[in-house]
Amino acid sequence: MAPVTPTQATTGLPEGPRTLDRREGPYGEVVLRERGGPPAGPGVDGSGASAAPLVIYEIIANGCFLMDTSDGRSERLLIDAALAALPAGRARPAVLIGGLGVGFSLVRAAQQPRWGRIVVVEREAAVIDWHRTGPLSAVSAAALADPRSEVLHADLVAHLRAEAGQDTYDALCLDIDNGPDWTVTEDNNSLYSPGGLAACRDRLTPGGVLAVWSAQPSPSFEDALRNAGFSGVHTEEIPVVRGVPDVVHLARKGA
Repeated sequence: MAPVTPTQATTGLPEGPRTLDRREGPYGEVVLRERGGPPAGPGVDGSGASAAPLVIYEIIANGCFLMDTSDGRSERLLIDAALAALPAGRARPAVLIGGLGVGFSLVRAAQQPRWGRIVVVEREAAVIDWHRTGPLSAVSAAALADPRSEVLHADLVAHLRAEAGQDTYDALCLDIDNGPDWTVTEDNNSLYSPGGLAACRDRLTPGGVLAVWSAQPSPSFEDALRNAGFSGVHTEEIPVVRGVPDVVHLARKGA
């Protein structure tokens, strides 16, 4: 009998990833995988409770790793930093989250009573299904059931540029790529262009905050934000074990 690894002993899963679902969509292939992982530290899901050492879920798009459920600090910072940057007296601010992903940003927003309306825009029907009826419901079920939460099946870039009946938000928290310099699909490049940033600015209320997640710092994107008329541009970092830190780029619309 082959020796059982510690991960197999605690999870019943091999250490290598196992595909749970694979779908072809309008933007290419999306895959949900699971793999065994070591015991997680407290609050991996943002709840403050110790997470079980069972399964780590991964989302892959067109062969490119997007995110997994092993940590979540940077996704939570995306929400926390945006909320902290809003004017202190602003009650029940509305937030639009670009990208459902593994659900950490939505969960964080739903845990914070100060937020009012919480809207998530996700273009992949498969990702929405994995949360509503699939394995990722273990992460997001409570947040999806929150009466403030709404999930829209739409392309974020098109949604922000839509002219008719535009909603405005106090914060836009965007996490649809690995960053402004590393997009998942070519169409997403326009989000970080002058026209895309102008569309973001138009969807914000006066004093509203734009927060953009990135797998690496981008000084050129900071310049683009300033050139697009945003103020208070700065970057917050999340240290990682190896390599460059994840970051959240922040900017504010003028009052």
